[in-house]
Amino acid sequence: MTRSRHAEIAGAGFAGLASAIALRQRGWTARVHESNPELRAFGAGIFIWDNGLHVLDSLGAYRDVLDGAFACTGYETRTDGVTRSFEPVNSPGSLRLLTMTRQHLYQAMLSAARRVGVELVTSSEAIGATPEGELLLADGSRLKADLVIGADGVKSKVRDSLQLPMERKAYQDGLIRVLTDRGPLKGGEWDRVIDFWATRERTLRILYTPCGENTLYMAMMAPLNDPAANAIPVDPEIWSAAFPALRPVLTTLADRGRYDLYEKTVLKTWSSGKVAIVGDSAHAMPPTLAQGAGCAIMNALGLAVATEETDTVEEALALWQRRERPLTDHTQSRAAELAASRSLASGMAWDDVGLRAARHLPTGTVAEFSAA
Repeated sequence: MTRSRHAEIAGAGFAGLASAIALRQRGWTARVHESNPELRAFGAGIFIWDNGLHVLDSLGAYRDVLDGAFACTGYETRTDGVTRSFEPVNSPGSLRLLTMTRQHLYQAMLSAARRVGVELVTSSEAIGATPEGELLLADGSRLKADLVIGADGVKSKVRDSLQLPMERKAYQDGLIRVLTDRGPLKGGEWDRVIDFWATRERTLRILYTPCGENTLYMAMMAPLNDPAANAIPVDPEIWSAAFPALRPVLTTLADRGRYDLYEKTVLKTWSSGKVAIVGDSAHAMPPTLAQGAGCAIMNALGLAVATEETDTVEEALALWQRRERPLTDHTQSRAAELAASRSLASGMAWDDVGLRAARHLPTGTVAEFSAA
């Protein structure tokens, strides 16, 4: 009887769960290690474009995601009170874009992982890996596997232990991410995603994002060199002066949120021996295209598919990078360009340059969804 291949995975975020589910679906055993004592998502809201929805469908999480996500009616850019671009979404012939809380997406993926028998271990901190296929834990354990996956985030200890050549870059702006009640901002234009920009007195941005019937996500961009605007608690007067239409929700934020600078991480290679680096550990990018999670779960699924098509893990990792990396590199590069230039203030360009990933049918998926 052929032995099932086994994967040890560091990090129970979106990339780690997607990797584990996709491998289990292909006959592997998979154990996921989470350093925190609880399995939960950190952050606020999240965008999942068409490409990510296809991956969630393949992973068996799509139906749960649909139940509670929000399908906006359009995507508008409004700068200094003037509409610069508008595109309908979630209508026949248009791209699909669902918005939701990160916890909603996480619970759907966690349920899918449990259904297929992924082993989940909390309070288990990975501190490194060896190219020969061992995951090293803080308690001294050395766990042998056919494949080790480092999906432990931008500060990945698995990645760093392998000393992979890496480039990191920070940008001039960062985000405060907050969830609040939508209050009176419902219906009509308020059911769109609206990318608000203010450029006259100071450069500020709010990506207004309904995440449910009553839940609003706001990604509030402020420059690093504007401490009054990027401070926590949020100063409602500074932000309301720039975006008066949003005053009803800006005054409710109190001390929620945190400020994170735009950054990117580029690895020369995504693997070493029998170790793969997946998600933000490999290709963290500014959130300007809302494809960080989409690329992470696409690449996780693509890795599992590659293991079916090759004789060895090393061959699979080589195929995986050849096939998946060009799109991720393009998306990361374009997201970085937008972060550096702030050109989204002139409107979203609905073209293949910016939306190539959103329009892509990922490896291991099919064109038709399993649920309407």
